Amino acid sequence: METQDPAIAEAVQASGESTLEKATAKAKESFDQFMNVSLNIAVTGKTGSGKSSFINALRGLKDDDEGAAPTGVTETTMEPNMYEHPAMPNVKIWDLPGIGSPNFKADKYLKDVKLKNYDFFIILNSERFMQNDVMLAKEIRKQKKNFYFVRSKIDNDISAEQRKKTFDEQRVLCTIREDCLKNLKQLGDPKVFLISSFDLEKYDFEELQNTLAEELPVHKRNALLQAWPVCSAASLEMKIKMFEGVIWAASLASAGIAVVPLPGLSAACDTGMVALFLTRCYFAFGLDDGSLARLSEKINKPLVGHLAKSKIASAIQEKALTRLQVSGTLVVLFSAEYVASLVPGVGSVAAAGLSFGTTYYLLRSGLKELANVAREIRKEVLDSVR
Repeated sequence: METQDPAIAEAVQASGESTLEKATAKAKESFDQFMNVSLNIAVTGKTGSGKSSFINALRGLKDDDEGAAPTGVTETTMEPNMYEHPAMPNVKIWDLPGIGSPNFKADKYLKDVKLKNYDFFIILNSERFMQNDVMLAKEIRKQKKNFYFVRSKIDNDISAEQRKKTFDEQRVLCTIREDCLKNLKQLGDPKVFLISSFDLEKYDFEELQNTLAEELPVHKRNALLQAWPVCSAASLEMKIKMFEGVIWAASLASAGIAVVPLPGLSAACDTGMVALFLTRCYFAFGLDDGSLARLSEKINKPLVGHLAKSKIASAIQEKALTRLQVSGTLVVLFSAEYVASLVPGVGSVAAAGLSFGTTYYLLRSGLKELANVAREIRKEVLDSVR
């Protein structure tokens, strides 16, 4: 089907296909994969290593939030426990028993924990890594899976060392890293990421994100970046760029081949899909109540007022569930008429019918609006902690 609409021509070109029909089919497949591809993250470590707090941090939860992984000094993980990401049910984080713990011996571990079921492994320790960690890494390598060593509770180490007159933070971090690597030499030269689950903007949390993003397949990388907490301005920009890159697919999948204006908004645009795309942006950019509350606590200033600058952010906030999930409930956040009113000038166009071009504009404008709000919040946080 031929069309002169420049927005459609741009979307077809972005798809890499020669015709609108082929581009539309590819768009639907790409958008579905972007929204629904599964990602299974395995986190393992001995008792007291901070596994549960790390898992809660990845899920954007505090340890005492409803639905958080239980924390404690005793062995709380006797078998693999799965935790869904609150805003992305297709991303699952698995709390695995600590290998070699009294309740879960190494031979039983390798028999009962099905390593092939996970996309990658985080091997966590709050002290030095031991032989059991090395053995597990070797078994994971046999399954052709990636593993990453994470040294947790760095904030505790820094706090303890600050009492010394000769305190030098970089020297302390270097010492901890070298100590961790001593028992890992037989694995080659693995990286060790130093993190604090209570302050994701410090130490190596962002480097861990970037390493995972580089080493995962593209479709899995997209799932990771949507779910991963925003830990810096650069992290936010990476997310924004990712969503910008899928607008062509979301537009074609949403509007289909409705290139000629049709009576009624719903005939030319799947408003649920538009709402789903913008809602996913909202959570990925850290605009939800939980993310803002944590940042507000950090700088001792309210941040929720920024949302009032965006009709879209305000609408999602007002309609959001207590336990937020991108599910069938969220795709009906907006009525057709309300979606049309979110971007200035769209309402009058919708009265005659919403073409592909308007759908494309709505997605692009909505993404830009949410991104700018998120950027303002990150800037205020950065200015406050300087």
